[in-house]
Amino acid sequence: MGQYLNPGKMSYQMAVNSDIFVDKTQMILFLNGLVNTQQRYVSVSRPRRFGKTMAADMICAYYDREADSRELFEALKVSESDTGIGKKSWDDFLGAFDVIRIVMTTFTRNKKTFDEALDAMQKLVSREIKKKYPDVDYFDDKDLIQMIEDVYAENGQQFVIVIDEWDAVFREFPSDKEGQKNYLDFLRDLFKDKSYIALAYMTGILPIKKYGKHSALNMFTEYSMMFPRQLARYTGFTEEEVSGLCKSYGRDFDTIKSWYNGYEVSDIIPPDPNYQELKATGKSPEGTRYCLYSPLSVVEAVSTGVIKDYWNKTETYEALSDYIIKDYDGLKEAVTLLMDGARIHIDTSTYQNDMTTFTGKDDVLSLLIHLGYLGYDDVAGEIYIPNKEILDEFKTSTKGSEWVESFKAFDISQELLEATWAKNCDKVAEILEKAHDLTGNKTYNDEAALSYAVQYAYYAAQKYYTTILELDSGKGYADIVFIPSPKFSDKPAMVIELKYNKDAETALSQIKNRNYPDRLEHYKGNILLVGIDYDKDVSSTNKEYKHHKCVIEMA
Repeated sequence: MGQYLNPGKMSYQMAVNSDIFVDKTQMILFLNGLVNTQQRYVSVSRPRRFGKTMAADMICAYYDREADSRELFEALKVSESDTGIGKKSWDDFLGAFDVIRIVMTTFTRNKKTFDEALDAMQKLVSREIKKKYPDVDYFDDKDLIQMIEDVYAENGQQFVIVIDEWDAVFREFPSDKEGQKNYLDFLRDLFKDKSYIALAYMTGILPIKKYGKHSALNMFTEYSMMFPRQLARYTGFTEEEVSGLCKSYGRDFDTIKSWYNGYEVSDIIPPDPNYQELKATGKSPEGTRYCLYSPLSVVEAVSTGVIKDYWNKTETYEALSDYIIKDYDGLKEAVTLLMDGARIHIDTSTYQNDMTTFTGKDDVLSLLIHLGYLGYDDVAGEIYIPNKEILDEFKTSTKGSEWVESFKAFDISQELLEATWAKNCDKVAEILEKAHDLTGNKTYNDEAALSYAVQYAYYAAQKYYTTILELDSGKGYADIVFIPSPKFSDKPAMVIELKYNKDAETALSQIKNRNYPDRLEHYKGNILLVGIDYDKDVSSTNKEYKHHKCVIEMA
């Protein structure tokens, strides 16, 4: 047994021996179906504390040809299934390969650059390979990749390579662009089109780095928090597993659920050969949705009986406060909405899968999904705070003075929304004035600037509505339309028309004359028509000095 080559089963045996152990070994059935196929490159990204290392230990214990693990796995769930993907028996590859196990953070300690860490890793792994296979005629015993190729060429022995914390370079050396590039080049050379690879399994917090829209390691299939594919139910603890633990320990399931549940993930849509299910039921198969729990927090709560925030605050590169304070337009507003229970639609496609390359708030929020601070509904494309534990983290991270104005602005926005629902025109005008003053802009240049400011003032509406700008009615375009989300179907639809240096009545007349409500036929009887005007020339000596005027009617 080596430290890096064929590390054995002891790490996983210790997990199995623990008081609380959740058996995820059926994951092996899926991996066996990938062995020696084009899909044998697996990249799994999950937040810290979600069982990544235990899964890596399990894979090493199973495939390691020197581990003698049959007795261990015969007592676990994997042995209860005769076949996995590709009709493989559960033990077809038990102890079948040399296993190389690398934990990249082991090599980054006390290193000034990641190139130093990468060099140290290659030297140590190469040394073990040479000890294991001393008779191989190595072309270059300082080149790890060449040594693996030489071993395979001489004896045909394939490898399973497991890299834990594969993304350490992006977290611990975020500015070392040269080191990052060299590392990705090394991994590409190690894995791509290599027959000696029976299975490659990489795990970390971040998905594989992207450059533009393309993965830097495109041979890998990604199994992430946004789309874990067939590994969805192995990504965290399922409700069934947590319920079983609560029964065993006599813990209150509902309380644990409210504190640690909430990560929604989707499995793939299963195949339907010859459309058998469609023909039999009239429906195509659907993917399974799972609501997952944070594993370490559940283990702590169940074992101690104490419900509290167990989130790990020791990793500085994962500090929530460092990211949500970044100066991107709308980021703080999004955070205040999320803390109020809202779900927000974001575009995750531009996120480059690192800790530094951000082009806007959506990239920052995408990172927070991978760090576990946000849940992601892949069906709706929405983010949300998953549970009380994470909400506590947000509350702790927003206690600074820099957040005072943001929460004040949110309170004003919520007050504005409630005044609009109540058709309190004077109050709406008053709050718009207050929101306008809070932004620091004392005048608008035109109606477009007014529109932007009013959208900003109503940002609390995102919790309840889908916002449509410039809705075409056939006779013109409604400036701002709020459509209630299905969860809040009792709320009125709202049509807002803006005027600059005219009057609010003119705005309301335009809504009616151009039949804007006709586009919202489904909501008739529950549509608020809101006319807003901004008079930039009103005199400040007027005792009723106010730039904004508002008129509201129900349609």
